Order: sequence, then structure tokens, then C-alpha cells
Amino acid sequence: MIVIKAVIMAGGKGTRLRPLTCGIPKPMVPIFNKPVMEYSIELLKKYNIDDIAVTMAYLPSVITDYFGSGKEWKVKLNYFIEEIPLGTGGSVKNAEEFLDDTFIVISGDALTDINIKKAVQFHRDKKSKATLILKKVSVPLEYGVVITDETGKVIRFLEKPSWGEVFSDTVNTGIYILEPEVLDDYKKGDNFDFSKDLFPKLLKEQVPMYGYIMEDYWNDIGDLNSYMKTQFDILEGKVKVKLNCDEVQKGIWIDEGTKIGENVKLYPPVYIGKNTIVGDAVGIHPYTIIGENCEIGKEATLKRSILWKNIKIGGNTHLSGTTVCSNTQIKNGVNIYENSAVGSGTLLSKGVIVKPNIKIWPDKKIEEDTIVSQNLVWGTKQRKTIFGYKDVSGNINIDITPEFASRLGSAFASNLEKEATIIVSSDKSNACDIIKNSFISGILSTGAGVINLKDASMPMNRFAVRHYDADGGIHIRLDPYEKDLAHIEFVDENGANIDRNMERKIENLLNRDDFKRCSVENIKSVMHVDNFSSLYMKNGIKLMSDISKIKRCNPKVMISSTCKNVLNLSESFFQSMGCQVQCEYDLYKYKSLDEYIADFSSKIQKNTENIGMILSSNGENMILIDEKGRIIDKEMYTLLVTNILLKLGISKEIIVPYTAPKVIDKMVSSFQGKVIRTKTAPSYIMKEMLKNDYEENMYLQYILNYDAILAAGKIIDFLISRDCSLSDLVDELPDFYLIKKEIACDWQDKGRVIKEMIINHKGTNMELFEGIKINNDKGWALILPDSERAVFNVYTEGLSEEYAKELSTQFSQKVENILNNN
Repeated sequence: MIVIKAVIMAGGKGTRLRPLTCGIPKPMVPIFNKPVMEYSIELLKKYNIDDIAVTMAYLPSVITDYFGSGKEWKVKLNYFIEEIPLGTGGSVKNAEEFLDDTFIVISGDALTDINIKKAVQFHRDKKSKATLILKKVSVPLEYGVVITDETGKVIRFLEKPSWGEVFSDTVNTGIYILEPEVLDDYKKGDNFDFSKDLFPKLLKEQVPMYGYIMEDYWNDIGDLNSYMKTQFDILEGKVKVKLNCDEVQKGIWIDEGTKIGENVKLYPPVYIGKNTIVGDAVGIHPYTIIGENCEIGKEATLKRSILWKNIKIGGNTHLSGTTVCSNTQIKNGVNIYENSAVGSGTLLSKGVIVKPNIKIWPDKKIEEDTIVSQNLVWGTKQRKTIFGYKDVSGNINIDITPEFASRLGSAFASNLEKEATIIVSSDKSNACDIIKNSFISGILSTGAGVINLKDASMPMNRFAVRHYDADGGIHIRLDPYEKDLAHIEFVDENGANIDRNMERKIENLLNRDDFKRCSVENIKSVMHVDNFSSLYMKNGIKLMSDISKIKRCNPKVMISSTCKNVLNLSESFFQSMGCQVQCEYDLYKYKSLDEYIADFSSKIQKNTENIGMILSSNGENMILIDEKGRIIDKEMYTLLVTNILLKLGISKEIIVPYTAPKVIDKMVSSFQGKVIRTKTAPSYIMKEMLKNDYEENMYLQYILNYDAILAAGKIIDFLISRDCSLSDLVDELPDFYLIKKEIACDWQDKGRVIKEMIINHKGTNMELFEGIKINNDKGWALILPDSERAVFNVYTEGLSEEYAKELSTQFSQKVENILNNN
């Protein structure tokens, strides 16, 4: 017999589950006609755990009114209410007078059938002070990843990692077995989390802490999809819970008092609750769950839908993939489509159509023949994750609509301080202007201010954020190759791309439609800046050490870009510096960039230009070509910039991405400098370069890496001041042998591959900073899951080209073998 206590954490608001949770806390959301928390109580009672604390914060009376003392479930419930948010750990510490022995912490808003007896035995066998219950999942991005060694001892935590940080497929379920003393360093009323505060502290102090990997069912009911999936899993028998009604035939459960009309077709699995009336010729298709006291009109069709209790559905109505909350009336001829949700007490009149992904809040009335194509108040629900590698992208008027842009602008502004100012800019296209205007409307509706830049580039937006001391920026541009595709980038108060934490906050607000809205008198007017480019270029000229010498030398440059706006800006800037500028407009005529670069290189040599450059459409990056026609791109460009910074002598710290060649370390050490490697996403690199405001060395690194126009100007300035050519600098660069290869894989395999690679290379010189990096005395290999695409990136660097290829083949094969041996 297990003799321990239990704590059920039941403080969740369930904001991502709205409108299901508009009037009830998340633990009270029904699963087959009873609150999800009730399943947790029944599970604990099954293992003779009957002394239970319940920690609450949001609408606690709803929970206490339903469960009372717990007598009905033959348990004793002890309630502890947080007056202010205390975090997951703080909420449990709030019940400290209850915690006098080993106890299990379990969530009131997740469903599991875990074998608690086995988990507790594991805890005791290991003499653990804190045992985390873990579960293997295929896509662990939304969870805390926990890494254990072969004995089960916890060795590392990662809270909601990016793909580059996914080192395991075992995630934290939020179920813990704890000894009371692990909380001794905290006081009642302290605000702290288990995963962010307590567990890292125990790990650092080497307190015995283990991970028990459960084979049983567990699903966090975090959003509408997981809520529906949990119930479908119960119908399929994947969960060891008993439905409290008869299975009248295989896969069909019908509770007492229910009446079924004539010619009704039931396609298992189906569940129908008590006292429900199903009219004639109704079709109830697989994965349909109908609650108590419902009425289904004749010839209605229900597919993969969940109905709560006391719902009336009219004749000839079609429901597909929807959740309908209690006390809702749906009249004749209504059609409701996939991934939608209808709040309690709503009336949908005759002929209403609710399109996919729509949420309707409680107690709303929809008039006859209305087509509901947006959430009732604010707009259309978008996919949960909208950010890619560094931006939001999609087709204009399909993915990126004016309505979506307005909501996205509101979500961004809602995450900033009150009275925030945001720089909004776009390229010269009419399409982006429309989207920009919608962004402005959404931002203004929150009470934030807007500075509108016309005909801008991404670096101009970043500069404007710093120049005007703004709180953030948004830039919209069209893709140079797909003319319908728009890219939207967001920057923070320093002008760096926002980090993943901020992206998640924006996505969460967008998914909940939970925006700030200001009163009419607080709506600000827009500040329009028509000629900001002149201010931007004037600032660029200040970066040059000897502009008069450049004008005397009158260097010849050839420039090209897929973006006409960037090309015009760069032409104006180089001319103002005193350069002879020749613009190339033929890039559009070529099938591939590589083919164009080869021809462009030939023209540089033929025309005896001093330098050639192909600038990216966003104005951030460029490919340089020296007077000998040699191409300086990617890692070669990083080495070139490093060489310039070291020669200028203003920078002892060189910031590079994790994938940069190791030869940089030797270059920097020869100048008694230090290399700082960051994660590969631009937000990490920029944040490091811009964190010290206008400190010269860091800001110049940012310019040379992320502002192609000013970077090219500074490189020209450096060459002129040192009386050298670009080829002279290139000749000084050390040789290196770096190979990048892509391996296709399913998203669900990424965590498994990384975990198996870690296990297979135990005992080697291994780094887990981003992805998994294996070092030896001849080179290194980095296996890095791509954040946007279903591929692994395999980087290898060797002392020779031959060894780099050997490493690439070796580690690519290892990844492929793991993928093939599922």
C-alpha cells in the first residue's frame, strides 16, 4: 500500500482553451460529463491516496462548490487559495502545513492513468528527494525537456526549447514525487516555479533528483486540439479510465434515459450521455461525444464533435470537428466546421455558417444566415505557431490579410509597456503598404504610438528604433522571388530581432484574441517620416574615418540587388561617399543566384572594379566580390569582418554564431581577444552585439553583419584608409574546411534523433549548447535540427577538406541510420 499525500494543482485559468474556460477554471473543463480534475482524484483514490491538498487561484469557488469536502469520492480535500500568483512551486509551498511526508504533485488539468505505485517505488529505490515524472513525446517544443543519465538521474533542464535546444524527447509532465525538505529554502508566500527555480537549484546543489519515464497515458489539456484529442483517445481505449455507462455494442456507449429515433446511424466510436433525445435519420459519425440532456433534431449530422450538456440542435444541421459548450441553442440548417468552439449560452440562428478555426464567446446571439468568418469580436484564429526562423511569412491576402495584420499588431503592442512607441515600415510595394496600414491600426487600438517610415529597409527600421528611442519595430517586405510572399520582422527596443520568448507571448495573445484596447481619447495620431533615408545615410557617413580621402580616390563599385529600393539606397549612399557606382539590373534574368554570381564576378574583373557587391533584398546581408573575382560569402565574410575588427583594434570580443569555423579562435587569440559564440538564430547574435547600446566595438560588429549598405561603406573606408585592396584582405584569411549538409526527417523524429545521438556518443567530447556537437583533435560535427523545415542540418569542419568530407559522411550516415531504425 502507498502511504503518501497528494497535491492537486488547480490554479489554471486555461486562457488558451477559451471560450471553453470563460466562466470556469481549467480543471473544471468537462471530459465525458465530469471535470478533468475528477479523474485526478479518482486516480489518487485508486492507489489509496485519500489525503489531498488542492491549490487554487482562479474562480476557486467553482471547484469547492463541486467537490466540497471530497466525501463523495471517499477522500479528504484540503483547499489552499493563492491571493496573488505564487508560481507552481509557490502554490505548493502555500500548503506547507499539509506537507509533512512524501507527497505527489499532480495537475488538475491534465489526464493521466500513470501507475503511481511504480513511480513511488522508483522514487524510494533511488532514494530520490525529487522525482520528476517524464513522458516521451515526438514534438517537445511546448514542454520542458528533461535530460537524464542511464540511471535516471536528472542532469539537465530546458524550458520550452527551440529545435536547436532539443536534446531529448522526454518532457516534464508536471507530476512530481517530492520529499518536504526540498522546499525548506523557501518561505510560504514566496513566488517560485518548480522547473525554472527549484529543480535547477537542486541540480546545482547535487540533491538526489531522478526522472521516472512513464509508459502510461498522459496529455496536457492545454488547447482545443489537445482537449479534443484526449477524449478521442478515451474512446479508442488508449486511456485506462472507465466510462460510467453501458457499451451497447462495440464502440458505442449510450447512458440511461437516452432515446434514439428511427433510421439513426451510429458509427463507432460514439458516446451519448444521459437523457438525450436523438431525432429521426440523424447521422452520428466516429469520435462524436454528446453530453447529458441534449436534443438532436432530425436529419442532423455530427462528426468528430464534442457537445457539453443541455444543448439543442435543430434539424438538418451539420457539425464537424467542433466543441459546443453547455446551454447552447443551434437552430435548423446551421453548419459548423473544423477546429471551432462555441461558448456557453450562445444562440446560433437558422442558416448560420461558422467557418473553420472560429471561436464564439459565451452568451452571443448570431442572426439568421450569418457567415461567421472571424472570431466574434476580434478576428480569425490563426495557427498556433506563426514565427519561423526570424520572421512571420505568408502569402498576401491569403495568409497575411489586413485583418490578420491588425490583430498581429495589437498582439505585439499588447506585450509592450503602456505608452509604447513602435516604428512601422515597409518596402516600396503597394501590397506591403496595405499590410503596414493594418498593422498601424492594430497598434493604435491598444493606445500605443506609431512612427511610420516610408520606403525603408530592415536596417533602417532598426536604426530608427534606436534613433527615436522606440520600444520596438515592425518591417514588412515582399519576397524577391515569390511576389505574393510577404516577410514581417519584429525588433525589440535595441533594434535586435525579438527572441523566442517574446514570439511565444505574441502567439499566445494572438491565439486567445486577448489584446489591450484603449479608450477613444487615448488613441494617438501617427507620426509620418517621409525622408528618413537621408538621416540614416547621414549617420552612415559619420561611421567613416576619412570621407575626404574616399572622395579623392573615387573607388569604383558595382552593385546589384533583387530589391530596387535597397539598390537605390545603396547607390545614393555610395555616391555621397564619393564612389563611382555602377548598378546591375540583370539578376532577375537568371535561373539561379549561383549562375548570376559567376557572371557578376566576370564583369568585376573585366571592368576593373575595385569591389562588387550583391545586396540581399532585406538590406541586411551581402556577397562581396574582390577585384580578382573571388566570392566572399557566409563563413568567408565572417572571417573578413573579424579581420577588419581586429585590425581596427577597437574590439577584443568577437561575436559569432555557434556554426562559425574554429579558425576564428586562432585569429582572435593572436590579437589577445575573445570569441563569444551565440546560438545561430539572428536574434541571439544581434542581442549580444546591441546589448551595450552604442558601444563602438559592438555596434560596428552589428553594422558589419546586419546592415549591408553601411557595412559595404565601412569596408570601402577601411580599404582606402589602409591603402589596400579587398583582395589583399582576402589573401590574409586562413584556410578552413566547413561543410553543411541537410537530411530530411519528420518533425516528430527530431527529439528522438538528438536523444539517441547523445546516448551513442556518451564519453566523447560533446557540447549541448545548441543541437549536439562532437569534437575531436581533427575537427567537429554539429547536428542541428532546423527550426522551420523538416530537416537536420549537419555541419562539419576538419583540419583538411578530406577530413571535413569524412566527418560529414560519417555523421550524416549516423542520423540517417537512426531515422531508418525507428
